[in-house]
Amino acid sequence: MNITELKQLLESIREGQTDVDSALERLRYFPYSDLGYAVIDHHREVRTGYPEIIFCPGKTVDQVTGIFSAMAQRENNIIATRATAEVFEAVAKLFPEARYFEPARIISLRKKEKEPPPTSIGIISAGTSDMPVAEEAAVTAELLGNRVVRIYDVGVAGIHRLIDKLPRIKQCRVVVVVAGMEGALASVVGGLVDKPLIAVPTSVGYGAAFSGLSSLLTMLTSCAAGITVVNIDNGFGAGFAASRINHL
Repeated sequence: MNITELKQLLESIREGQTDVDSALERLRYFPYSDLGYAVIDHHREVRTGYPEIIFCPGKTVDQVTGIFSAMAQRENNIIATRATAEVFEAVAKLFPEARYFEPARIISLRKKEKEPPPTSIGIISAGTSDMPVAEEAAVTAELLGNRVVRIYDVGVAGIHRLIDKLPRIKQCRVVVVVAGMEGALASVVGGLVDKPLIAVPTSVGYGAAFSGLSSLLTMLTSCAAGITVVNIDNGFGAGFAASRINHL
């Protein structure tokens, strides 16, 4: 139940269309549902504007499908991140309308459409190897109701590729830059645009990249002002933050 549904329920009580006992039964599960292995926060969309997101790693297939089933009883869109094909197959048996975004490893179940703002979010990746994380950011932003512009494989080793795309980048309201190796792309873009920039270090790179630590430290110590950095490979967090900025 979201805030609109709550208002509708209260109105139906006033008009005598719903009795008090029925209303109390519905409201009993308004704050959360306790499944034993998970406590689902149904109130989160009312508080924050976004429903709870399912993080699949560490959960069994049965736990994920159980959470999906409980959340599907409400009129909220459902997003599950870092989902395997095996998890999606189990979810799809219960909800054939569910969709799997394979590169992003995201499952979605749309129950309502949200009108996107007129502005867009730019998702930029340094290399093709960074695309899974970039797609996680892009798909997350789209599922949260945003227009997304994808600009991939424009790393600093061939800087002319980025320069050619600058007009499109400058039309976006907020930019997400995804890069592994030394992570220099975020600093370059940060020095060229006047938009909020969210940098995502990835675990792509050879030994001394230390599974993303090298790009993380580069982004954190960038000389370009105004760069915000999320955790290594956290495309979801970047897409979520960019969505909040774009909806302001």
